[in-house]
Amino acid sequence: MQLLRSTIHPELSTLEGNRLHRQAARGIILDGENILMLYTERYHDYSIPGGGVDEGEDLRQGLVRELEEETGAKHIDVICEFGLYEEFRPWYKDGFDLVQMESFCYVCTIHPELGETRLEEHEIQNGMRPLWINIHQAIAHNEHTIANSPKKGMSIDRETYLLKRIVKKLL
Repeated sequence: MQLLRSTIHPELSTLEGNRLHRQAARGIILDGENILMLYTERYHDYSIPGGGVDEGEDLRQGLVRELEEETGAKHIDVICEFGLYEEFRPWYKDGFDLVQMESFCYVCTIHPELGETRLEEHEIQNGMRPLWINIHQAIAHNEHTIANSPKKGMSIDRETYLLKRIVKKLL
């Protein structure tokens, strides 16, 4: 898969140390200029649905499972690869110093009607919910959050970059 971007979080002074390697699969689902996103109240941002690939799953299996859980999507069809976004971020759990996060992004189609979500407890507590939004509005919202909100999460830069790349390549 084509590497779209590799970033190092500004709090990391080195890539040395105990590194956790995480792989995630994310689904780009468009309907014209509308995109299926996850809105998270805690961080006041929009993100592309998807998440960590479980042991024993390949990327596409993990993607389908995550889309079903987070959005209630049905009849998911993975159309093609979009690209890989790699990031190195601080990690303060499990005896690791940093995490190498690889987000493998795919273009998908789904049945237009969403079913019930099966969110994890932390996702519920963070106020996460799926919704369709105009992609340009999602970009503007995330840019406003980056510029003005003290509660932004670590992923918003990745999400905003990917949204802009989607506009450039797919719309």
